[in-house]
Amino acid sequence: MAFARLSPARRRLAWFSALVGLATGVIVARSARAQQAPVTFVYLRGTDTLGTETVAPGNGVVRGVLQYRGQPRLEWEQVRTPLRLTLTVFAPGGAPDAAPVQVASFAPQGDSLSVEVGTRGAMRPQMMPIRPGAVPFINNSLLHSALLTQLARELGVSTLPLFLTQGAQTIDATIERRGDTTTMTVAGMAMRIVWADGAPVSVDVPAQNLRAIRAGATAPRPPAAPTNTKPATNSYDAPANASYTSQALTIPTTRGYTLAGTLTMPKSARGKVPVVVTISGSGPQERDSRIAIVPGYALFREIADTLSRRGIAVLRYDDRGVGESGGRSSAIKGTSADWADDARSVIAMLRARADIDGQRIALIGHSEGGIIAPMIAATDAQLRAVALLAGPAYAGRRVSLFQNRQVLDATPSLTPAQRDSIMASVPAMLDTVSQPWTKFWLAYDPLPTAQRVKQPVLILQGDTDMQVTPEQADTLATALRRAGNRAVTLKRFPATNHLFLADASGAPQGYSALKDVHVRRDVLGALANWLVTTLK
Repeated sequence: MAFARLSPARRRLAWFSALVGLATGVIVARSARAQQAPVTFVYLRGTDTLGTETVAPGNGVVRGVLQYRGQPRLEWEQVRTPLRLTLTVFAPGGAPDAAPVQVASFAPQGDSLSVEVGTRGAMRPQMMPIRPGAVPFINNSLLHSALLTQLARELGVSTLPLFLTQGAQTIDATIERRGDTTTMTVAGMAMRIVWADGAPVSVDVPAQNLRAIRAGATAPRPPAAPTNTKPATNSYDAPANASYTSQALTIPTTRGYTLAGTLTMPKSARGKVPVVVTISGSGPQERDSRIAIVPGYALFREIADTLSRRGIAVLRYDDRGVGESGGRSSAIKGTSADWADDARSVIAMLRARADIDGQRIALIGHSEGGIIAPMIAATDAQLRAVALLAGPAYAGRRVSLFQNRQVLDATPSLTPAQRDSIMASVPAMLDTVSQPWTKFWLAYDPLPTAQRVKQPVLILQGDTDMQVTPEQADTLATALRRAGNRAVTLKRFPATNHLFLADASGAPQGYSALKDVHVRRDVLGALANWLVTTLK
């Protein structure tokens, strides 16, 4: 549901994510009504216009065209009976009559989903197993959510299983109606839809300051809600009777916005203390690095708790444009290099504090953060140490191709020839990407920068990680050592996934079913032991 920085797990899980992940579709309808005049919706983040979507509701069929700024054009068609969703993607900036790059069609049939992918006149059909009753869902479309709440109302249900067209998994959406406002919650994120005369007027995602509003509409905004992504049942405060304190901070930058963070400080500290800065992985993330599909998971909160009990301060912060941090208007254009600048602002603030030892600052980067941390360390010799948790050693294009292949190989309904045919279309789709973060990530090779890091480096890796594959840790360690860094430590953990949770499979599709959502204690122990020694 986020326009900015979609996580790799969501962006590349399905073999057709290279198609659907390039653009955002919007479907708006009045069920079983006569043909209506086209209606345009404007997508906004704050006051920044992100794009427009023009839809034409019909008699059981809705057609529309989404033109999102700088992205491929997406045309769609939703048929109500029998249910079918068709998505057609055109290259960015193409002429109105240009041939489409790719077409995908999804039609539920009981406990199976008929999927056709290809180009016009050359569609390849496959059958995929799904949960009975699941309906195809365009992950990033706010107004498609509105349509599906109407479908749930027709069916008389408050929970609707959604098959993610970008993700190839089924998750439940819960729907609650109060007056003219409907709230739909998917993977822990709430969308509020305001209706008038049986049609949506606006759709809000308060946690992301994201809104779609019907052009010319003057509907009241839904009830105010915090714009941060902090779960209501959780707090950034230190636990009761903890051996450390927790302090909310506002961090200045030179780019016209501030970042919001939490600094945990050991109570036993005497004089200046060492500090660790956490750097999150891909996607818009708040300071605890929580993930909606894994309720209770909080990587950076657990790291902060562990380290601060061992005498090390920890600063974790909301990403640019997320939670209580500013910079939303620039976040959509940002890349990993920009997130590195945000981390540099955090470091500068810490060095100015009288209670922090500016010579004993370390970075912990998880996933994409494992790319960002070396960018900073390679240009800041004063940093003491770097810990890379599941940090990639390959360019994003190679990672994306692997993940698409992995999902294809795990789909038994496809023949080897079908897998090869679908896979052959992925590189061309990656070449059409125009979103700045994705373009940077696909092209960026992390090894040359990592080889310039001369500080002590700890590399932690799960052996069942299917997002950053285990051998990348070995590749990274070898590259650092060959470049002359003699203080490289590598630790791998069996049956451990990308989130550093116990997981024999490691497949992202299974994250939501994991019973233990706490970071493995041996991982936290290895990290703490190394940092305590290195930051002496």
